[in-house]
Amino acid sequence: MTANTFANTDSPAEGGVYRHRVLVIGSGFGGLFAAQALRSAWADVTLVAKTSHHLFQPLLYQVATGILSEGEIAPPTREVLRRQRNARVVLGEVTNIDLAERTVTSELIGRTTVHHYDSLIVAAGAGQSYFGNDQFAEHAPGMKSIDDALELRGRILGMFELAEASTDPADIERLLTFVVVGAGPTGVEMAGQIAELAHRTLRRDFRNIDPHQARIVLLDAAPAVLPAFGDKLGGYAVKRLEKLGVDVQLGAMVTDVDATGIEIKDATTSQTGSADAAGTPGGKRRIESVCKVWAAGVQANPLGKQLAEQSGAGLDRAGRIEVEPDLTLPGHPEVYVVGDMISLNRLPGVAQVAIQGGRHAARDIRARINGRQSGKIFKYHDKGSMATISRFSAVASIGRLKLTGFLAWLMWLAVHLVYIIGFKHRVTTLLHWAVSFVGRGRSERTVTHQQIFARTAISRLGENFAPTLPPSPDGRPSWSGNVSALVPRPAEAPGQTEPADAKEPEPAASSAV
Repeated sequence: MTANTFANTDSPAEGGVYRHRVLVIGSGFGGLFAAQALRSAWADVTLVAKTSHHLFQPLLYQVATGILSEGEIAPPTREVLRRQRNARVVLGEVTNIDLAERTVTSELIGRTTVHHYDSLIVAAGAGQSYFGNDQFAEHAPGMKSIDDALELRGRILGMFELAEASTDPADIERLLTFVVVGAGPTGVEMAGQIAELAHRTLRRDFRNIDPHQARIVLLDAAPAVLPAFGDKLGGYAVKRLEKLGVDVQLGAMVTDVDATGIEIKDATTSQTGSADAAGTPGGKRRIESVCKVWAAGVQANPLGKQLAEQSGAGLDRAGRIEVEPDLTLPGHPEVYVVGDMISLNRLPGVAQVAIQGGRHAARDIRARINGRQSGKIFKYHDKGSMATISRFSAVASIGRLKLTGFLAWLMWLAVHLVYIIGFKHRVTTLLHWAVSFVGRGRSERTVTHQQIFARTAISRLGENFAPTLPPSPDGRPSWSGNVSALVPRPAEAPGQTEPADAKEPEPAASSAV
């Protein structure tokens, strides 16, 4: 084992009682809710994630448009789990899963840690898919992380600043044209909020430009907006968006993206009457736009491919892994996969699937620990789908109930407020909503050049960029030492639901930070 590789053996303390080792990968809805559901289990829970926060992804577009701060939708995972004494959080990106050895390897700034497990819950989520055109990401960021949202906030608000400083009408038009690719819930919500930002929030803030003249274009290759919601709700969304001034263009497939525009190939029958589509049906056209937002398509975490290769499970086109009806891997009943990574019964990639899947895995693990029957089939309870279009306007599909307008918007507010983690975050979110929806303001309009360009700069450095820590004054590597192992508490009885107070072993002396 190298100097920068560590083993988390999680071995029982001498004379102690062995506790089941549960490893959870991911701090999203699936991972966090699974860890919380194991609070009373006779187990030591380790949650490994590449970020130190739990992201409430459905509200990410509100960070990008200045309504909410990132802290309100991304509480620290350690804070969420601070009172759960059988849980610990490890920061690091999982790079390898070995099903035969029952180990997971994670990396953090050059340090490699090996974790051992008895049960594994993989809830690593999904990323943005550009359908094989990853080069589009530089000019059309997605909406999957805090970095994405902050970069987009800088780009969106920055376009108005650049337009204010320009004297060229063509340049101003290009800067004030915003293109959102993808007419699913994220794309609809994003287009609606950019329209409100331009037409309502910023309309009196500039002197040389009129923000109300900004053009917002919503593109999708599909023939419908919000196709999963049905024709009635999708039709309502189109009418509401058009009333806000959004140019909805359907049957429009993106073929190229560059710094100043986006190229599109229309379907055989044009779905828009805009000037951009004046060419022949099926022809190509270009929209001049500096600010583009990508909200189309998702790709499961690459860990799914590793699991498939080792277990023989299949993968679908989006990289989702085919799991057993109880969410386990074929031939590996100790490994559960939940959330956006699974392909099972056409389950949608929504938060409720991850939450219910995480809780199901936790229940199954508790049953196994307690000697009860495990392997029960996962049953998803569809609680409906919602999407906002603008303030006071949303659509909601709950079983046979289809709601639009103000009532759907109130339901959307209530549901999302409930699922925000932490009382203080709910209170501050409610206050920011009042400022933005009742008033005209946006509480989070601060942007920096670093937000906009840092990720692009890092990606261009390529292999030359490898974050490291400086060495200690005596020349030893700073990133050294032993990981403190999770050990069973020796003074506990199997029937006890809360672990007794005990200190974890101190790490070996080192200069690690």
